[in-house]
Amino acid sequence: METLVKDSNKQPKPSVKGATPVKVTGSEAIILSLLSEGVNEVFGYPGGAIMPLYDELYKYNQQLTHYLMRHEQGAVHAAQGFSRVSGKVGVCIATSGPGATNLITGIADAQVDSTPLVCITGQVPSQLLGTSGFQEIDIIGISMPVVKWNFQVTSAHEIPEALAKAFYIAASGRPGPVLIDITKDAQFGELEFSYQKCEGLRSYKPVPKLDISAVGRAATLINQSQKPMILCGHGVLLSKAGKALKSLAEKADIPVASTLLGLSAFPPTHPLNVGMLGMHGNYGPNIKTNEADLLIAVGMRFDDRVTGKLESYAKQAKVIHIEIDQSELNKNVQADVAVLADAQQALQAITTLVQANKHTSWLAEFEACNAIENQKVNQPELYPTQGAIKMAEVVRMLSEKTKGKAILVTDVGQHQMIANRYYQFNSCNASVTSGGLGTMGFALPAAFGAGVGDVKRQVIAIAGDGGIQMTIQELGAIAQYKVPVKIIVLNNNFLGMVRQWQQLFFDKRYAATELVNPNFVAIAKGYGLQAKGINQRQDLDSALNELLASKASYFLEIKVEREENVFPMVPSGASVSEIRLA
Repeated sequence: METLVKDSNKQPKPSVKGATPVKVTGSEAIILSLLSEGVNEVFGYPGGAIMPLYDELYKYNQQLTHYLMRHEQGAVHAAQGFSRVSGKVGVCIATSGPGATNLITGIADAQVDSTPLVCITGQVPSQLLGTSGFQEIDIIGISMPVVKWNFQVTSAHEIPEALAKAFYIAASGRPGPVLIDITKDAQFGELEFSYQKCEGLRSYKPVPKLDISAVGRAATLINQSQKPMILCGHGVLLSKAGKALKSLAEKADIPVASTLLGLSAFPPTHPLNVGMLGMHGNYGPNIKTNEADLLIAVGMRFDDRVTGKLESYAKQAKVIHIEIDQSELNKNVQADVAVLADAQQALQAITTLVQANKHTSWLAEFEACNAIENQKVNQPELYPTQGAIKMAEVVRMLSEKTKGKAILVTDVGQHQMIANRYYQFNSCNASVTSGGLGTMGFALPAAFGAGVGDVKRQVIAIAGDGGIQMTIQELGAIAQYKVPVKIIVLNNNFLGMVRQWQQLFFDKRYAATELVNPNFVAIAKGYGLQAKGINQRQDLDSALNELLASKASYFLEIKVEREENVFPMVPSGASVSEIRLA
């Protein structure tokens, strides 16, 4: 147990074991708990019910940096971006009522994409609970479906234990968001503070014990397989299992396809990397899913964007599913061998039992598919010679200039699919995007958080003209804190992905998708940022050079082809075998 004493500045600090606990307010206990968990950065927005905590934050500004975002949704997305690149638990703070409800979209996003967060909300004094007081809302009830755990604190004495549990639950097992709602009187109250990190809960077993018999059955299926394929999901990154996955793939000569959130877990230029799965993934891995005799799914959910029509998904294949969350096993796709375990632990155990193998003819089938996609889709998109700038050529050029080593934070839409298809992620854990929830407005604040969380790598946000306007006010936070995020807006004056569907499936009835946009460059300059706009191909190279060379944040608007479509594409409700190239 760690106890604390006050120094001459009346700021308690960790002391030697056995020192007498000190009396502090609940607000100070929150900060001391955060510091005890190694938290140095938080994102938030103040208000009445959380004001006691902000008063203490003012006193602790040398130990705990608070980033004032321009909207609570921006705060939670920033915490997500921070967590995704740093591997730490992201922390965000909001007041009661609308402040708390404004966090919900980001909390739901974090839950679906397994991002560990601790969200702290203020609440009206406990004596006013249930009275419909000013800015009172039942945030515990509202958030319950989208959190891993939540708890309402009504007494200062509950704060250290509640926060210790919050950090443990958020980060362990399958990570996720936790919300702690703290009444105003609990923040003002006093307690004898000491902090004990949570190392386990009786009813919560986050890391299942590896079933050796399941490992053996999985290895047997791999050894017997002639056409195996690995499906690499986000869980590979979360468990730091990239090396273990690579060892298995190389030993057994198995092609590896990644989900959207699994990108950057497996080297893009590796000969066994066959591309991205999913609705706008690569031709080969989608087509071959329904030809493989074995799918080895690692840390992924078999969501509908990957499976397409479930009734016709991989009916010919045996399925090994490695997953740490029991609820995901046999939920969408029935597994022949379900391995409930941490991905790294399971992969290492399976690899020891797998025989060295070669699947030369099977891999050649992917190469043939890749050649078809290159001819019909990639070359025309990546190397156009006339017409308007294409999104794909922007991403290709960006990837080449950064050598694939930047952190790419993408919003949601056509640009998201194109950026993640064509950027060569030569740095691990470098793709940050909203996957399962598909939250427009994610990129700008998440890029801010990523820039705080990783100061060594360049952070580049790519957004569309629709998504950027949902959180464009966070340019203010980028400017205020001088986080050197580079922002690229691919502007086609449409809600592009919706327009594509309207073109292909609704007879070009472009209902409510054409945008009349503001002067983005003027807005960015209004926040004091360097900004530029281009619309000619001959200006693209120099504009990207200028953006990347800047040591400060930089905003680049690129006018792109208005009605560009993203292919390949698996139509909604179709089989992955029905993937379209045009």
